[in-house]
Amino acid sequence: MSQPTPPVRFHALLPGQRPPARADRSGLGTLPIRAWRYCEAATTAAGLGWHLFPPTCLRLMWDGERIWWQCDTVNEDWMALDDAAQFPGFSDVFDAAAPPALQGFSPPLLTALPESGVVQLWTGLMAQSAPGWSLLLRRPPNLPPAPGLDAFEGLVETDAWFGPLFLNLRLTRTNEVVTLRPEWPIALAQPVPRPAYAEAWLNGAQMVEGFSEMDWAGYDAAVGVPAREAEHRPGHYAIAARKRRRAEDARSCPFHHAARLGLAAVTSAPAP
Repeated sequence: MSQPTPPVRFHALLPGQRPPARADRSGLGTLPIRAWRYCEAATTAAGLGWHLFPPTCLRLMWDGERIWWQCDTVNEDWMALDDAAQFPGFSDVFDAAAPPALQGFSPPLLTALPESGVVQLWTGLMAQSAPGWSLLLRRPPNLPPAPGLDAFEGLVETDAWFGPLFLNLRLTRTNEVVTLRPEWPIALAQPVPRPAYAEAWLNGAQMVEGFSEMDWAGYDAAVGVPAREAEHRPGHYAIAARKRRRAEDARSCPFHHAARLGLAAVTSAPAP
């Protein structure tokens, strides 16, 4: 049996960076135990995608006008980010590996954007997704945000565009240091099928007044039946959802099921 095409293939370019990891359904242990046991909606959202990590330990600070940065890879005091900054030593490594036409085009690690307090961070990654699939880059759901930092979301059609995966970050507090640690995820790469954001699909939503007989039956199954049980126990939705997934798993090919779950192949670029 031939191996299935992976849902996404990440290419890591920066030395020593932590590879993407399947997102953890427990929110890396931060979800309350009741949510972990009973709230299938929260755990499914937390585990839908791959965690992306800062390529090195970075410290950022915004003084209200300029952005300053420090990097564990460079033994330097605070450096002003007035334009763009390369990962230390990477541009030379990139040029040594790249064909002549692409030499000088290494992605910067940090770029100061025109908007006040907004910086662009390169994850150190590039990605190729399966045909018809895109990657939504967003703050990891159900994880506590870093104080003083907000993240813009972006949806990239990585099946057609093969380039650096950037994050746009907004520093929200002046004269406070924001530390990005390589062991804690800075973003979630979430797979999205292209039809899910097609205009015709999104514009087709309907607002319906009242319930049909079938609607009432569905509401009764979801709410009424569990509430009428002699010993009402939480987690009915979680139990039903897990049984449904197990039944689907039993009917699917194990190799293609692994691809559907999102077991990404993480590869390194040839030379950098």
